[in-house]
Amino acid sequence: MYYVYILASRRHGTLYIGVTNSLARRMEQHRSGDGSSFVKNYGVYRLVYVEAFERAEEAIAREKQLKRWKRDWKIELIERENLEWRDLSDLIV
Repeated sequence: MYYVYILASRRHGTLYIGVTNSLARRMEQHRSGDGSSFVKNYGVYRLVYVEAFERAEEAIAREKQLKRWKRDWKIELIERENLEWRDLSDLIV
């Protein structure tokens, strides 16, 4: 599986969109400071949204699409599934 995910610094805070084939490994990389300099510099560690795909091409296309979206659209997407902006990291298996 491939995952498109959105991280946030806090509710309505700084957002980061990424794609990975191992969400658990990628979250560990981000939290240890090895994932992305943007995430590290802005403290964007709260996993607030995830979509799963069977093919890498689909996930990459979705990531690019979301990155082009207006900020308000991204917030609406997050709040449709996660109104409280709860950290979903504990759901990763």
